Amino acid sequence: MSQRRVVITGLGAVSPVGNNVKDSWENIKSGNSGIDKITLFDTTDYPVQIAAEVKGFDLSVYGVDRKMMRKMNRQTKFLLGASIEAVTDAGYTKETIGKEHIGIYDGVGIGLNEAVEAGYKKYDDPAAGVNRLPPLTAPLALNNEAAANVSMFLGITGPSWTLSTACSSGTDAIGLALDMIRSGRVDMALAGGSDANITGFNIGCYQVLQALTSSFNDNPKIASRPFDKNRSGFVMGEGAAVLVLEELNHAKARGAKIYAELAGFGATSDAYHVTAPREDGSGGAAAMRLALEDAGLTPDKIQYYNAHGTSTSANDTAETKMIKSVFGEYAYKLHVSSTKSETGHMIGAAGAMEAIVCVKAIEESFVPPTANLDYPDIEHGCDLDYTAKKGVKAEIKAAASCSLGFGGHNGCVVIKKYEE
Repeated sequence: MSQRRVVITGLGAVSPVGNNVKDSWENIKSGNSGIDKITLFDTTDYPVQIAAEVKGFDLSVYGVDRKMMRKMNRQTKFLLGASIEAVTDAGYTKETIGKEHIGIYDGVGIGLNEAVEAGYKKYDDPAAGVNRLPPLTAPLALNNEAAANVSMFLGITGPSWTLSTACSSGTDAIGLALDMIRSGRVDMALAGGSDANITGFNIGCYQVLQALTSSFNDNPKIASRPFDKNRSGFVMGEGAAVLVLEELNHAKARGAKIYAELAGFGATSDAYHVTAPREDGSGGAAAMRLALEDAGLTPDKIQYYNAHGTSTSANDTAETKMIKSVFGEYAYKLHVSSTKSETGHMIGAAGAMEAIVCVKAIEESFVPPTANLDYPDIEHGCDLDYTAKKGVKAEIKAAASCSLGFGGHNGCVVIKKYEE
């Protein structure tokens, strides 16, 4: 029996470069950075003073009641906004979307939101203590609270799951949704990721780990510079991205616009280190090969690879080795770019945002740039075509994107142009 095909019919995003897909994509295409000085907390005593914040987002424009919003954390607002945009883009309303045979799959990478931090501060304050904890601390601290609110707002009664595999969470959530539709358990899914971790505690955690750059506080726009020899760490980002996935016949029966086909997914674990990838990129390469096999494509059928590209030495060198391992000599003909140079690292939302970038790249025959790539780190093997500084027109029939998370989680999706 032939496998059920899965297509993409709706897109939604809340990102540091735009509060919808259109604005996010236009800024990514132009290489415009969403990184700036942190405004969400006082950074006076912090070596790291920059991040990629979502700016000016107002969930009320989607018809969400402000009383309901007061019971949501920042991450939940992002996911609900992206979900409503995606559902609307797919041609549904809150009233017309089906209820039972739809799943919600949200990848959350860290989940240390502002409610968690506020609760800890009250708990550790001798003048407040345990009896003065904010009453909603428990529900607002739950990682699944975002997906639950999407379910409640849209009235979706199918499975509502939250997946956490660090920076691979959004990609893995899309892969899970793909398998759920193929299995026949659901006919449609809202799949993606969300995170809102720009808090004093979380930035503090990652700066003492020396994972974040502190070298560009006076020039934030050039701070995220994947594959560049002057990179010095990643930039924390936030936001949400959601794709509406449908079984092909389900989409065709209602006359849906089909953006592209979600053709393959692969996932592996490095079994190596809690923060670093395998130096040879073999774990990510295995995930990529599985995704290509799942999609029924050979490596030379991929025209664009959206890189994890975090702007760290460990990732960028290992990922380049990974690409060369999978694509061989064709790697030098492959269009590659890291859009984290514009969005920063959106953690749980990163893979989902980058899947949307792949969809738009296919739709518009355009490869977005790796901004700030002034001097490729040739010395450490970063010698591929990373689409430095300026995007290019190119026919893209198939694109791939891998996400490589702390703990050795590797997830990869393959998206191709839809054909009957």
